[in-house]
Amino acid sequence: MYGSSGPASEDPLDGVADVIDRATGAALARLTGGLSPASLGAAFLDWLTHLAISPGRQLQLAAKAERQMLRFLDHACNVAIASAPVKAAIDPLPQDRRFTDPDWQAWPFNLIEQGFLLGQQWCDRSASAVGGVTPRHEDMVRFTMRQLLDVMAPSNFIATNPVVQRRIAATGGQCLIDGAANFVEDLRRTWSYDRPAGADAYRPGVEVAVTPGEVVYRNHLIELIQYSPTTATVRPEPILIVPAWIMKYYILDLSPENSLVRWLVGQGFTVFMISWRNPGREDRDIGFDDYRRLGVMKALDAVTAITGHDTVHAAGYCLGGTLLAITAATMARDGDARLATMTLFAAQTEFSEPGELGLFIDAAQVHFLENMMWAQGYLDSRQMGGAFQMLRSNDLLWSRVIHGYLMGEPVPMNDLMAWNADGTRLPQAMHSQYLRQLFLDDDLAEGRYRVDGKTIALGDIRVPIFAVGTEWDHVAPWRSVFKIHLLTDTEVTFLLTSGGHNAGIVSEPGHPGRHFRIMTHPATRGHLDPEEWQASAREQDGSWWPAWAAWLDERSGQPAPPPGVGKAEAGYAPLGPAPGGYVLSR
Repeated sequence: MYGSSGPASEDPLDGVADVIDRATGAALARLTGGLSPASLGAAFLDWLTHLAISPGRQLQLAAKAERQMLRFLDHACNVAIASAPVKAAIDPLPQDRRFTDPDWQAWPFNLIEQGFLLGQQWCDRSASAVGGVTPRHEDMVRFTMRQLLDVMAPSNFIATNPVVQRRIAATGGQCLIDGAANFVEDLRRTWSYDRPAGADAYRPGVEVAVTPGEVVYRNHLIELIQYSPTTATVRPEPILIVPAWIMKYYILDLSPENSLVRWLVGQGFTVFMISWRNPGREDRDIGFDDYRRLGVMKALDAVTAITGHDTVHAAGYCLGGTLLAITAATMARDGDARLATMTLFAAQTEFSEPGELGLFIDAAQVHFLENMMWAQGYLDSRQMGGAFQMLRSNDLLWSRVIHGYLMGEPVPMNDLMAWNADGTRLPQAMHSQYLRQLFLDDDLAEGRYRVDGKTIALGDIRVPIFAVGTEWDHVAPWRSVFKIHLLTDTEVTFLLTSGGHNAGIVSEPGHPGRHFRIMTHPATRGHLDPEEWQASAREQDGSWWPAWAAWLDERSGQPAPPPGVGKAEAGYAPLGPAPGGYVLSR
């Protein structure tokens, strides 16, 4: 009926068409910063179409706009006739620090601020509760509107920002000259792929990542660091830390005063750390399971051989925690009992509610990213960084513009900021598998994830689990991390700490303003949802690190003399001092 030219898959133009489409998609992705216009267009079309056929909702929004205008006029009149400051018509959200300076309470800036906040509230309402719009599309529209409003905020412009005006007057305009110089320097560093200004004061192996240790194993994907003991005795079970490969490992070994590694060693633990290789174009075919085999499993082999102990306390951070959970489930399936406990730092195992980061992950967006990775073999840290900046644009982008470029006072660099600028790359095959199998299809949580051709189940894990969530996490929202309770059938101790995805984990004892909550299941007497858990777990002041160390101590044997660093007779002779070579790769 259709002729005899053979199946469509044998069309000689298939390969050519694929190359043309991928090249076009890659070029477009570079222009849009990796964001798919198809995803965003579909969301706004869904919203606009349903809003257009909802006259009741249109009437409601019109009435809301009228009420907002009346609130603004009433506030303006009160300001005009009052001799003292009057109560605001609307307060900023708790996390919005743009208008905290007292100068914003002076006329006319108080009216500018109130008008903006009222308009911002109305725009958010206009994108919400439109019948028929999918929840995902609604969230995308609200997020995009918020980004656009953040661009137009009065705090971003000299004419409408009293704090900037005060600074210009105080410096005679010199701050604008300094700000222009800061902008040119940042632009130069961006184009030349240099680290940000001030980051060179935090060099791995010199100012940060300085806890003494040795690289005791190396393969194409990892260097394994064993840290030198500082106590006369140690727990017999070593700690193996699996960081994410979207970040350099030394976030857990920053400056000596806030290094989790140094603190653990000082508490009498033998600590090993995986340092991932920064992949290049030639590593495009490294897959997700390669990270399990060449990473966690090879590290476990080395740790048990060096220490002579059969079991290990394993801890994974972010994506490293997801990988560790997959590894633990695989080991449970295969009868490998080398894990004594498993700790997850801000790590998701279920991805149906990944927070605002999930707005960037759908079929169209993944296809877009795959085209970009196809062209270069990896996803670059700068391409990832744009998405993370949008999640916290006020803090990470516009605050920098205001202070660095308008006021001539760039935010001082610190060790965490310098680490954040020391990015890594993600291999094409691995990242595509991660996005499709875990984010899009949620295969791990739904029992479809396969390792070596056979499915694994998190419910097979029987070792005690310690899971850490952070209150303001935009990457792994704590309510998503909390779902480890539903996916496993073992003792789970959940800890919720103040801070975000990075600062909440780097929470050394003595850090001001820290607090946390902790509770162990089944001590909760049955399942609690996240809100019930939060209401039941008592808040405690201080760092959460001692609580974790105490939990590990309860599940460890009696202290004994520390093992040697490396073990040449087992094939793990020291290869050089920490931090090794992989972490220095750019």
